[in-house]
Amino acid sequence: MTQQTILPILNEARLAQLDFPYSKVIEVVENAFRSLHHPDSANPLKVIMTPQDGRSIAYSMAGRDAASNTVGFKVVYEYDPDRSRNQYQFYSFIFLCDDATGHPVALMDVKELGPMRTSATSALFAKYAVHSDAKNALVVGTGVQGQIALPMLITALPQLTHLTVHGSYQAGLEAVQQKLKEHHPQRQVAVSQDLEASVRQADVILAVTGLSAKENIKYEWLKPGAVVILVGYGIEKPVLHRADRLLTTDAEQMKVTGDDLLDENDKLPAVDATLTEILNGEKPARTHPDEIIFVYNSGMIITDVALGRAVADFAITQENVEEVTLW
Repeated sequence: MTQQTILPILNEARLAQLDFPYSKVIEVVENAFRSLHHPDSANPLKVIMTPQDGRSIAYSMAGRDAASNTVGFKVVYEYDPDRSRNQYQFYSFIFLCDDATGHPVALMDVKELGPMRTSATSALFAKYAVHSDAKNALVVGTGVQGQIALPMLITALPQLTHLTVHGSYQAGLEAVQQKLKEHHPQRQVAVSQDLEASVRQADVILAVTGLSAKENIKYEWLKPGAVVILVGYGIEKPVLHRADRLLTTDAEQMKVTGDDLLDENDKLPAVDATLTEILNGEKPARTHPDEIIFVYNSGMIITDVALGRAVADFAITQENVEEVTLW
C-alpha cells in the first residue's frame, strides 16, 4: 500500500501569527541572492498573462534555491489591478518541495511572504548603495508593501534616523506608523504633506505605490547621492534614464516586467550591477558619493522559495500548521 503524503498548509491567518524576525528575513533573502550563481539554483523569468482590457493580471514562476535544496512553484492572480472597477481581488500561493528528500514542504499563501522578501531586497540594496552619512528615508505608498518597508529598512540600516511616509489614505498612514512601532518602538515616522519637499530631503526613497498613484517623483527633486528604489509605481521615467547608475535584481527580468519604463526608442538603460554581483563583491553599488542611483526591484522566485522554506520550517517547529492529505 502506498504511504500517504501529508502536506502542511499555511494560510494567511497562520502566517500572520508567526513572529518571524525581520533580521532573519533579510539574512535568508541575502543568502538566496548570494547563491544565485550556484549551478543548482534557478530563477527563470515570470510567465505573465493579461487580457486586452487590463481587467486582470496573472503570473507564475518556478525556481530552485540551492542553499536550502528547495523547489518552489508560485502562482498569482490579481483582478482589477488598477482599482478602476471597485472589484479588486488578489489570490496567491507557493508550493514548496524538498529536493533532497523528494517530500513536499508546504503549500503557503504569499500575500505576506511576497512583501517581506521584496522589502528585504530593497533593504539590502539600500544597505550597500546609500552613502555613508545617509540619515533620511522616505517611503511613498501605504499599502502592504509600504507598511513593511520602513521596519525592514531600519533593521538593515539603523543609521537612518529621519523617517517619512507619503500617502493618500489615512488608514494606510496609520498602519505604517503602527507597523514601525511594533518592530522599532523607539522610532517615529513623520507624515509628509509635500512630496517634492520630502524627496528633496531624502537619502533613500522607496516607491511602493500601486497603479493608482496620484503623484510621481521627478528627477529634478532628487538630491546628490540619493538612492531611488522602485518596487511599484510613482516615479517618472526620467528618474531611471537620467540616473548615474542602474541597479536591479535581474537584468533579463527587468526587460520583461519594466516595459512601462521604456524610453521613446523602446529602450532601457544598461544595468550597472545586479544585487547578486554587489553582494558577492563582483561589482560596486556606488562609485561616487554624489551619484544618483536608481534601483529596480523586481520579485525573484528564488527569494520566495528560500524565505518560504525558512518560514515553513519555523511554523512547523511552532506547530502552527494545518495538515491535509492530497495524494
